[in-house]
Amino acid sequence: TLVDKASNKVAVGEYLSEHIERQRQENRIGNAMTFVHSQTAMIRCFGSLDFYFIDIDTEFLKKLETWLRTKAHYSDNSIGIRFRSLRVLYNNAITDGLIKKTDYPFDTFKVSRFKEATAKRSLTKEDIRRIMDCEVRTLTKYPKPFLQLAKDLFLFSYLSCGINLTDILHIRYADIVDGRLVFNRQKTGKLLSFQLQPAALDILDKYRQPNAHPQDYVFPVLRRSVHITAQQQYGRVQRTNKRINRYLKLIGEHLHLPITLTTYVARHSFATVLKRSGVSTSIISESLGHSSEKITQIYLDSFENSQIDAAMQNLL
Repeated sequence: TLVDKASNKVAVGEYLSEHIERQRQENRIGNAMTFVHSQTAMIRCFGSLDFYFIDIDTEFLKKLETWLRTKAHYSDNSIGIRFRSLRVLYNNAITDGLIKKTDYPFDTFKVSRFKEATAKRSLTKEDIRRIMDCEVRTLTKYPKPFLQLAKDLFLFSYLSCGINLTDILHIRYADIVDGRLVFNRQKTGKLLSFQLQPAALDILDKYRQPNAHPQDYVFPVLRRSVHITAQQQYGRVQRTNKRINRYLKLIGEHLHLPITLTTYVARHSFATVLKRSGVSTSIISESLGHSSEKITQIYLDSFENSQIDAAMQNLL
């Protein structure tokens, strides 16, 4: 690795590898993967990572952007993700004294412009009810247990504060206390606790195994004796997510829903339905386990616009 002993410099490649390793040790596998993707992109663009933070200037960033767009054919969202992780790394390097704040290139090179308007991702209460009533057994010639699981997981998420798939699959028997779900979010570690709706309890009951260990997972995807490391759990969840989204798409097409059905739609729909019922953004933010209301606002944006449009009709 490239370390300039005289000026206490550390090469970006070495610094990035250490960062990824630290994330892995803290079991933040998803986070580590984001940095791995940035690492790969930069190596493919520049040939190696044997350069210093001082070399990351506006010129450098523009070159990387052009490469991601024209050679890797990335969308704005994907480009934005790569640059945001690079910006995090740069900020860490400032904190560690590897580069001066005055050299910071992200004031002129704005990462915020890589935001594509997220397409509408939420459903109405009526749509949700149609999913509930959908007899998924009739959708395929032969019964597919995974199809039923996909529907159950989607509805469980919607009924349970829009809890995301990773968190759902990590629910253990011990996390269900007196009809409440009490657990720490995988992504942020934030503790969430809420009353389970009767329909959500019904779904859990369907999958409960008699004489299960309190540390066993309720849903039949992760197994305590098999998926031991965070990396194993992450891989299993990612593969399951792909499969479930494939089946959800099938359900959505069968019901002619206005948007492609994914596990993520449940989370957005939960937030939007609450918002339409007049619940404040701060409460929705709290229930989604977001670290800030700003993130929740992004979730609700497409809906806000339609509400403003409707309100404008009443001006005269």
